[in-house]
Amino acid sequence: MIRVTAEVEIERPSEAVFDYLANFEINPHWQRGMREARFTSEPPLRVGSTYDQVARFLGRRIVSSFEVVEFDPGRSITIATVASSFPIRVTRRVDPLEPGRSRVTAEISGDASGFFRLATPLLRLIVQRSVNRDYAQLKQILEANTAG
Repeated sequence: MIRVTAEVEIERPSEAVFDYLANFEINPHWQRGMREARFTSEPPLRVGSTYDQVARFLGRRIVSSFEVVEFDPGRSITIATVASSFPIRVTRRVDPLEPGRSRVTAEISGDASGFFRLATPLLRLIVQRSVNRDYAQLKQILEANTAG
């Protein structure tokens, strides 16, 4: 089992940050390994919503289907793979700070299988570095986009 966390403070209102994080189709804009993501369920976003994504990790193509398993609008969302070569569970939480600022906390856990099981000893370190880089990119994008 691999578990990593990331935390970043963003100079943006929590509502705007959560709306961005909860739109999984935007993932390729700020997550380095994401190639594409699209919802496979109809709006609105809720427990049971689904989406598919294609990613690259350690040179491998990873195709995954996700389901929203917990949802607290404006505060947190948890997704879990329902089909993937790299099963994971991700919780993204946004906490408001003083006006116009928020804290994002991400918790990622997963079980490596197949090719990835061989790399388990190094995998946690690689995933942590990747997640930290992604959330730094999220901060940069959201702070640059001050409209809305």
